[in-house]
Amino acid sequence: MSFGVWQTPWLAGLGIDALERPWLGAAFGLLAVAVLVVRLRAGDPALPWPALGESAEAGARGRDPVRVAALGLRAAALLALALSLAGPVSVRRSPAEGRRGLDLVLVVDTSGSMRALDAAIDGDPRTRLDLAREVVARFARTRVGDGDRVALIVFGETAFTQCPLTSDIRLLEAAASQIKAGMAGEATALGDALALAVKRAVPPAEAEASDPLRTPVAGRVVVLLTDGRQNTGALPTDVAAALARAAGVRVHAVGIGSEGAVPMAPEAGSGAMLHFERHDLDVQTLQQIADTTGGRFFRARTPAELEAVYRDIDSLERVDRSEPPREQRSAWPEPALAGAGAAIALEILLARLLWRRLP
Repeated sequence: MSFGVWQTPWLAGLGIDALERPWLGAAFGLLAVAVLVVRLRAGDPALPWPALGESAEAGARGRDPVRVAALGLRAAALLALALSLAGPVSVRRSPAEGRRGLDLVLVVDTSGSMRALDAAIDGDPRTRLDLAREVVARFARTRVGDGDRVALIVFGETAFTQCPLTSDIRLLEAAASQIKAGMAGEATALGDALALAVKRAVPPAEAEASDPLRTPVAGRVVVLLTDGRQNTGALPTDVAAALARAAGVRVHAVGIGSEGAVPMAPEAGSGAMLHFERHDLDVQTLQQIADTTGGRFFRARTPAELEAVYRDIDSLERVDRSEPPREQRSAWPEPALAGAGAAIALEILLARLLWRRLP
C-alpha cells in the first residue's frame, strides 16, 4: 500500500520518478547513519604502544584513511539500500488518446408531402426536401469533421438505409445528393423508420464481442426529420420509441413545414399541375418520441429556423473526445541496489585486497 509519493529532481537522473514509501527509507537511513557513527567513534581494537608520542611527532596518523574510506563506502551502500526500501518507481505516462465520438443516424422523410414548396434556398423557392437535404448534408459534414460516424436513412411507405455509419464525408454527400421525394413511397411509416434507425445505431452484440479492443462509442443519437404523421407501416411509433430507449439511443425529433394548405411541386414526369395540399404535423407524437428517449423536439417553420435547429442539436451533442493521460507505475529498485552492490564491492577491493592490514 502506498502512503505517499515523494518526487525529487535528482532521482530522475537514475530513472526514478517517485518514492512510494519515503518514510521507510528515511527510517532505515537514519538507523544506518547512527550505527556508522557509533562504529566510527568506537575505533578499532588496539594494544598500548609506549612510544605513541614519538610516533605522532614522526608523522604517524591518528586515523587510518583506509578504514575511513571503507566506512564511507559502507555508509553509501546502506543509504542505497535505504533508497531501495523507500519504494522507487518509474512512472510512464501515456499520451492523451482520442476516443470515438458519437454514432449519429440522420433520418429524413422523403414522403410525397416533402414536395411542398414552402422553403427557400438563397431566396429561390424550393421544396421542403431540397432544404432538408442541404441542411442535413451540412450537419453531417460538420459532425464527421469532428470525429463522429454518421448514417443516413430515408423513409416513406418503407424505410431503408441510404448510407451506413461511416466517417467518409464524400460517401455521405453522394448518398444525400440522391435523395428524392417519393423514393421510398408517398406515405409516412414513421415507426418503421425509427426502428431501422435504432438498428443501424446499435450494432449486433456479436459484432461488438468480436473486437474486444474496439474503443467504446461515446453515445448513439438519432435525428428524425419529418413533416407529417404516421399513416402507414407495421410498427407503432410508441413501440419504436421504447426500442430506442431500451437501446440507449437518444432521439431528437424535428418537425418542419408551415401550417395550412401549401403549394405542391408536381412529381417529375407525372404531368400534374401545381396544386395546394394540407399536411399537418403530428406534434404530439414527435414530442412523445423525444420525451421517451431523452431527446428534444424541435419545430421549424422557416428555412432559418431549420438551420438553427440543427445548430442547436450540434451544440447539444458534444462529447469530450480525448481521455486524460494514463500513468503506469513500475517498481524500479535496480539503480539503488546496483549502487549498494558497487559500494560493497569497492569496500572489499579497498580494505580487503589492495590495502589489506595484517592483524
